[in-house]
Amino acid sequence: MTQTDKILARMKNNPRDWRIEDLEAVARAQGVTIRKPSGSHVIFDYLGVVEAPSVPAHRPIKPVYVKAFVAFIEAVQERRVLEQREAQENDR
Repeated sequence: MTQTDKILARMKNNPRDWRIEDLEAVARAQGVTIRKPSGSHVIFDYLGVVEAPSVPAHRPIKPVYVKAFVAFIEAVQERRVLEQREAQENDR
């Protein structure tokens, strides 16, 4: 289990008192695109996943945003598994 997997597991168990840097670290490890437009929010995006959560960069991040981020990362992980299966089938 990697460090970012441990962080994600802790986010699932306790969605309180997280910083935007923690979310960004998990997102980077999953290959998620991180956008920081000119406002105070950070947008996480991944090709093929419909919901792209927009999280305020204020501290602490409210649990509702952490829960949405965790659900997004789980969808990204599912999408990556599907992409890997498709790649393996195409190699055959």
